[in-house]
Amino acid sequence: MNDINVGKTPLLQIEGLTKFFGGLRAVSDFNLSINSGELVGLIGPNGAGKTTVFNQITGIYLPTKGTVKFNGINLVGFEPHEITRTGIGRTFQNIRLFSNLSVLDNVRIAFHPQSGYSMFDSILSTSRFFKREQEIIEKAQELLEVMNLSRFQNEIARNLPYGEQRRVEIARALACQPQLLLLDEPAAGMNPKEIMQLMDMIHFVRENFKLTILLIEHQMRVVMGICEYITVMDFGEIIARGNPKEIQDNPKVIEAYLGKGAANAA
Repeated sequence: MNDINVGKTPLLQIEGLTKFFGGLRAVSDFNLSINSGELVGLIGPNGAGKTTVFNQITGIYLPTKGTVKFNGINLVGFEPHEITRTGIGRTFQNIRLFSNLSVLDNVRIAFHPQSGYSMFDSILSTSRFFKREQEIIEKAQELLEVMNLSRFQNEIARNLPYGEQRRVEIARALACQPQLLLLDEPAAGMNPKEIMQLMDMIHFVRENFKLTILLIEHQMRVVMGICEYITVMDFGEIIARGNPKEIQDNPKVIEAYLGKGAANAA
């Protein structure tokens, strides 16, 4: 998308992605190319197919047809945990923390695929097990410090304010050391102050963790405020692409959100 990246292999390249649920076509011939370092928005009315796209990228749904290439590797057919290991992290529209565990334990869990000890070490509580567990705790604490969550590390996750729970969920995704971070409606349920803090945080994690970000969001304040490029979906199909200004003025986008009369008035 960025002229600077012309000629480079995209980090994420989706071609012809289509998903049917029985006779219902949820996504049709979806194409998207994202270069390393970009912050891209995916928007559209409720039911447009946005989260279905995310679920196909991350292996929750198997596409009916099409390809999802990440670093040149087609991920179609990979299990979700395998896709995470390739370098894709995500959050969910509905927060999926372990609500009865502490903030620290929520983040620790995400580090365990990198633990390096065996089931044998765990069962027998070997010195290797204790050493690696201490290293994981320290890494989790460092990440909480970076994300300004240290003061909550011993709090039960469900007791945190909603905005802080979102921050913990993003911290947990970052623990997987992704190159690409998928954020599914991170501003949902937030008040105006929390939304401003979220926007600052997304910029922060992008710069400090050298991430590429694909964002689904209904809050236009967020999308127009932080995304460099935007793809718009309606009824499972792409209806527009462009920078925030181009999308804001696009009649098809106005019609999708506000109806045909509004588009004609514009």
